[in-house]
This record gives sequence, structure tokens and C-alpha cells, in this order.
Amino acid sequence: MPFVMLQGGAPLVVFIAIAKQYELRVATGAVFITVAAMLLFLPIFVQLLRFFPKVVLGTLIVIIGINVVSVAAKLVTGAPGTPGFGAVKGFGLALATTILMVIFWRLLRGAWRQVAVLLGLVAGALLSVALGEFGHVGGGSVVSVPSVFPLGSPVFNLAAAVPLIAVGMATMAEATGQTAIVGDIVGKEITPRRDVPRLIIADILTSGVGAFFGTSLLVTSGENVGLVQISGVRSRFVTATAGVFLIGVGLFTPVARLINGIPSAVVGGVALTVYAVITVMGVKMLSTVDFTEHSNVIIVSVSIGVGLLPIVVTGAYAQFPAALQNILGSGVAMTAISAVLLNIVFNHLPGRKKAAPAVEPAPYIRSETESLSR
Repeated sequence: MPFVMLQGGAPLVVFIAIAKQYELRVATGAVFITVAAMLLFLPIFVQLLRFFPKVVLGTLIVIIGINVVSVAAKLVTGAPGTPGFGAVKGFGLALATTILMVIFWRLLRGAWRQVAVLLGLVAGALLSVALGEFGHVGGGSVVSVPSVFPLGSPVFNLAAAVPLIAVGMATMAEATGQTAIVGDIVGKEITPRRDVPRLIIADILTSGVGAFFGTSLLVTSGENVGLVQISGVRSRFVTATAGVFLIGVGLFTPVARLINGIPSAVVGGVALTVYAVITVMGVKMLSTVDFTEHSNVIIVSVSIGVGLLPIVVTGAYAQFPAALQNILGSGVAMTAISAVLLNIVFNHLPGRKKAAPAVEPAPYIRSETESLSR
């Protein structure tokens, strides 16, 4: 399936925090420890996938979408407390970029419509040039080749790695939701115990390779869902070709510097729409859930409430022990934990009805006799 892995925001924040508290070499070692921990935990996680029916997956995907939309929003507004936070020009650039992207969607046809997101981004960048908002590109070498262990030889400190391990476990739950929804988009029948581990192993291998070059964990990008749905391009081969281009951008520094000059508000204007598609797809999955069952209402509402808390209130768990903050502060992780536990309580404990399968081949339709007996 079409997936792209990149350096995730949360893993990068934790990586930097470890480096500040200890040193850069310890942060690199923490990545290797986390990769090993994820690989060891994977067989256990696979057994837990039977507790991920559509009501859990749909709820998780909704929160994944909301979480990344909040990230895109900060690209538009800037971080609270920083100079220029909430500047009108940022909102203007983001709105203009979004409008241009919608115009391309409306007017173009065929392959041109498929790249409407890219055209909107380019148009927004050109507008920023005209307004004098494009960033300084600067000079430097033409080609930049990465070096092995640029931060120094890794130092392995298990205690220091615990926060990053917690983030790694949360990304496994996120990968579960992304596998289900991308599978639905591309028309591939998903078998969770077969397909989810494949994506997680890809994350693990990519992170392991990246660690040699000084990166934090590399995780499956949320943009996969939005871009695949919007563009309609679902080919693995196109995705692989895009990966080759991305490697080229990383090596050919003038292009990288040019891209870096695009104002964050322009990127945010595109990202808000692309990320919001994830939430829409989660709602679509939840639309197949039987909400006449009171238990499903409770599972979704409680889990969304628990997941939204750290998203809408930044630093909500700042007073909690540092070891817990990385889990409690992740809306995706808290939603997954809450939804799975509630699903077990309502559908798996003795005396409860048998839970629905993780991926149903078709919506369940009660017969007239079953409805009357119920």
C-alpha cells in the first residue's frame, strides 16, 4: 500500500529532550533501544489487534486526524507565546493557499486535478514571493551526503530511552488506524494480524536505518491518508518513485533550501485540508457502526473525550511524573487505550456479547426475525 515514513513530530521532540537532559549520543542510543523494544513488543501487540473492531479503529482515526490538524494549525498561527503568534498575514497566506487549491480542484480535470494539492502549494509560495514573505534561501554546497553517526557513537541508557519507547508504542496504535483506513481507500481487504505488523516493521526498519544517520524515530506519515484520498493516486510504484525524488531533494541542497523558504502558513493552508481528510475517513468508518447499541456510543464518546483533552489543552499533564507525560499527553495513545479497554469491558468480559471482528467483510444487517427477537 502507499505509505511514506518520515521523522515524526512527537518522536523528534522527545529525541531533543533526551539530548538536552543527557547528550546527543544518548539520544541516538535511545532510538536503537526503542527500535529493539518495538520489535520485541510486536508479537504481543499483534495478539491485541482482536480488540480493535471498527468502533475502536474509527474512533482512533478521528483523533489521529484532529491531532494532526492541530499541528497544521500551529503552522498557520505560530506557537503560542512566540513573536508573530496569530499574525493576520499568516491567516491571509493560509486562506489564499486553500482557496487556490480549491479552485484547482474545481477547474482542472484528469491528472492535473490529481496534483491540485501541489499546485495550491506552488501558487501559495509564488504569492508569498510577490508579497515579500518568502524565506531567505541562502547559499551553500550543491550536494550534501549524510554521514554515519553525525552526532557521535551511540550511548545506550535504558532509563533515558523510556520516554521514546512510550512514544514508539503509541505510534504502533497509530499505524493500526492508518493501515485500516488506507486499505479502505485503495480497496484492499485488510487482515489486521497480517497487514498491521507489516507496516509497523517498515517503521521499525526505517527508524533503525535512520538512527545511523542521526534521526529520531521515522513513522508512517499521516499525510498518506489525505493525499491518497484527495489525489486518487493509489499506486505503490508511484509512491516508491516519490520516495526516490525525496531522497534526491535531501541530497540536492539547493532544492531543499528553496522548499525551506516556503512560509509555514502556506504549508499550513494545504495541510489543514489534507489532514482533515483523515478525520472525515474516520467518521466514514464510524458510520458503519451500529450506534443503536448503547455500548458503542459510550466507547466512542468517552474515548474521544479522553483523547481530545491533551490536544485542546497543551501541557494538561505537566504536573504528572515525566514518565507518564509521554503517554497521557498523546491524544492518539489515550484514545487507543481508552477505546480498547472499553471494548473489552463491553464486548469481551464474561456475560457480554461477542465483539465484532476487527474488519468486517460487509455491514451487518439484522434479519426481521432477529430484530423482532431483540
